[in-house]
Amino acid sequence: MGRRALRKIDPALDLARHLLEIANLPPKLVASEQFGRSAPLEVEIGTGKGLFLTAACRTQPEHDFLGIELAKKYAQYAAARLARAELNNGKVISGDGLRVFREWIPDSTLAAVHVYFPDPWWKARHKKRRVLNESFLRDVQRTLQPGGKLHFWTDVEEYFQSTLELIAATVQLTGPLVVSEKPAEHDLDYRTHFERRTRKNAEPVYRAEFIKDQ
Repeated sequence: MGRRALRKIDPALDLARHLLEIANLPPKLVASEQFGRSAPLEVEIGTGKGLFLTAACRTQPEHDFLGIELAKKYAQYAAARLARAELNNGKVISGDGLRVFREWIPDSTLAAVHVYFPDPWWKARHKKRRVLNESFLRDVQRTLQPGGKLHFWTDVEEYFQSTLELIAATVQLTGPLVVSEKPAEHDLDYRTHFERRTRKNAEPVYRAEFIKDQ
């Protein structure tokens, strides 16, 4: 099932504080320079419409959150959600998340990395395009602080199992740790829009958490 059309963004809404273009990034992303304070930084790769990012910024104001979204219109949409809610502890980068991790995020600077419902690239010849590949996983281990966490959710069992095997073979992270499913208290009480759709269709969601010890 494809994505639904996005609602139009109010042209009067100022996104300057919440939307970053990859072409305009500094040589290295320093959280204190981007957010104007020293706080734990969490990164979501594949932000989509920004449901997780918005909820996380609202419920954890003591943390800063950076979303990365390849599709520019979705990056703008997610940034607009943050701007409308006046959540200044969240920003969205419009660009390639793998490249951002590889070139801009310094070592041992992240409290968490979030990857929710990434494109499974079903065809065998396309699986090399999956976000969770060896190179990205090494960047996750490199950029996480000791005690930092990797959160991975998908609705594709094959992707889940093959990724757990790849993580075990590629990096040294403790896990997979079991993540319990909690009942939704309202219609937007889901990690992402994909989780909401999957659970409302009574389909399983596969979840895992990993921790960097050292």
